[in-house]
Amino acid sequence: MLIFRYARKHWKYFALLAAFAAIFLAVFWLYGLPLEPVLYGGALCAAIGAMFVLVGFLRFRARHARLTALAERFEAEHLPAAQDAIEADYQAILRALDRRQRAAENRLSEAQSDLMDYYTMWAHQIKTPIAAMRLLLQTGAEPAEMEEELFRIEQYVEMVLGYLRSESLSGDLLVSRCDLDAIVRGCVRKYRKQFIRKHIALRYEPLRATVLTDPKWLAFVIEQLLSNALKYTPQGTIAIEMDAARPDALVISDTGIGIRPEDLPRVFEKGYTGFNGREGDRRATGIGLYLCRRILKRLGHTIEIESSPGKGTRVILGLDSLDLEVE
Repeated sequence: MLIFRYARKHWKYFALLAAFAAIFLAVFWLYGLPLEPVLYGGALCAAIGAMFVLVGFLRFRARHARLTALAERFEAEHLPAAQDAIEADYQAILRALDRRQRAAENRLSEAQSDLMDYYTMWAHQIKTPIAAMRLLLQTGAEPAEMEEELFRIEQYVEMVLGYLRSESLSGDLLVSRCDLDAIVRGCVRKYRKQFIRKHIALRYEPLRATVLTDPKWLAFVIEQLLSNALKYTPQGTIAIEMDAARPDALVISDTGIGIRPEDLPRVFEKGYTGFNGREGDRRATGIGLYLCRRILKRLGHTIEIESSPGKGTRVILGLDSLDLEVE
């Protein structure tokens, strides 16, 4: 019962009062004084004490009821006023925990909202190559054309998987010292048909370098950069080489349409497509470069972009722990 809980909380005060009463009785008895005044005074003190105990218990019960209701739907600002410094400290801790929980809930809500927005956009985008494949099947088109649409679907699937896995990237990293040429050649091999179909020249010389990285995620980044270069280069050349001024940096450059100066500061923002995405390739999601920077940051690498409209784009990957072979 609640009365017993109140008594357990204040048992020290009751014990102290009982001890004082016992001391007075003992002193009066030892001096042979009459006990009637002591008993009379004790009765008055007990009556007054009972009134204080009753008031204290009613307050205790009211606080208990308020805290019980608060436990069902906790809000730190509705905590009852602290009765002492220790209780104030506990309430400060509760308020700090409440703020952290609210911040975590807000981050989770924003992440879920972003994920839902991306899923909605992705579902609309993937319908285009699916519809194109259905039309090609009905018209008896060449297998190469259907293969192109299938490749586009695979790109969309890889993008959404990369987006999901990047949320918990630290658990999926497997860092080792890797041959940079092997990673780049695998990416180029994947896009070789797109180079041929668009008649885009590739300038690539062996890099002769090793890098401490996760080969799967670095390949994902390089593939996204090659996809962007092919998308925004109607004709010309795409080059993959080490930066002459920075031997620890890999450069992927193209002779494409370039990026407007006002768009450059925002190209790594999630969902930002810029002028090229709005007026050029309307299928742009604004997710690719955002993922690239996010992944490279986890890998300890950097990414920079230099571009001018009509003069192409240079993407510079700063690869820490990169070793060059000495010929």
